[in-house]
Amino acid sequence: MPLFSVIMPCWNAQKTIADTIESVLCQSFGDFELIIVDDGSTDDTSNIVARYASVDRRVRVVELENGGPSRARNIAAFVYATGSLLAFLDSDDIWAPEKLLRMAETFRRRGAADAVYARIAFFRNTIDVVETESTPMGGPLTAGDLIRENAVCTMSNIVVRADIFEQSGGFDTSLKYGEDMEWLIRLVGQGARIEAVDERLVYYRACDHGLSADLSSMEANWKASVATALAHDPRIGASDVRKAEAVHLRYLARRALRLKTPPLAALGLALRGAGRSPSAFFENPRRGVMTLMAALANPLMPSAVRRMVFYR
Repeated sequence: MPLFSVIMPCWNAQKTIADTIESVLCQSFGDFELIIVDDGSTDDTSNIVARYASVDRRVRVVELENGGPSRARNIAAFVYATGSLLAFLDSDDIWAPEKLLRMAETFRRRGAADAVYARIAFFRNTIDVVETESTPMGGPLTAGDLIRENAVCTMSNIVVRADIFEQSGGFDTSLKYGEDMEWLIRLVGQGARIEAVDERLVYYRACDHGLSADLSSMEANWKASVATALAHDPRIGASDVRKAEAVHLRYLARRALRLKTPPLAALGLALRGAGRSPSAFFENPRRGVMTLMAALANPLMPSAVRRMVFYR
């Protein structure tokens, strides 16, 4: 059996999935199986993944009727995966060539780790042009950390022991958005230890459409995640929630600046965040000040300048 089961749900991903698959097959650590779950694609995705499966025995394709990424991940993990470590990857993201090697080394060195994540670079068109990077936490993640600023960021950045994933019950398939956060909070609430590797190993494709661009859904599901966190960690108080909300609203304001939202949307989010907890909003002074200044300037900018500054 392989050490890693790489689980890749996909739906109508013909534009990006070949690059994503190549980033797995080019790993410097080769002890893995790649399980691609085609979640009812109607474009050329099925043909693309079938070609890879026909030439590399490590690649397996599972075809399902469309049921969403959470269901696809659960089925792959519970029914098809044979590895002792589960590594999730979305069909539009990219792994660094040493991703699995670093994960294998980390699990070997840190026997107490139940799940591991790394630093993420955000890009749009090419991984050679990185917009920004995530910042891993210094110690094991807590539920409070996750609602404040989710350092994992995306399922493409998490590797978990298969037995721990099974004990967690998998992803909540009733959630349209935020299922990764809800699962992570449940995971740490059940006592799992999630640790970081402070090295850039994942490239996350930023886009102006899809679930990650739906700011209202992101805020609503963040509130649902807070409820989950409170249920699992009674140490989280009202002050912690206010600070976490300020940081989350700052994050949404920054996303609103990059997306083609109405000019006042980012300003409203930034002002709400600064009002909820000024200390948390400006805890990272550079990020807080620049977010607020950009949100204030955004409505005054000519549309051509706004496109040049924020929509690159």
